[in-house]
Amino acid sequence: MAGMPALAFNMLSNETERSEHTGLTMLIKGTFGTFRNTTAHAPKITWPIGLEDALDLLTLASLLHRRLDAAHVTPAAPAYQT
Repeated sequence: MAGMPALAFNMLSNETERSEHTGLTMLIKGTFGTFRNTTAHAPKITWPIGLEDALDLLTLASLLHRRLDAAHVTPAAPAYQT
């Protein structure tokens, strides 16, 4: 199972699917960093974010959550059961 992720967004059966999976994982990491780092190192009340940016971030979070909900556990996951 070397190189196989524990959670996959698709079947990873070709280069396009592997690229999509990689892109989504990077997008999730970047989104988490945006929320985590900003709110962890500065008071939330002083985080300058406009309504449009806030709505865009919530829309992105919704998309990523939906994709995570549809992802499947692979045999590389710890405690994987068939």
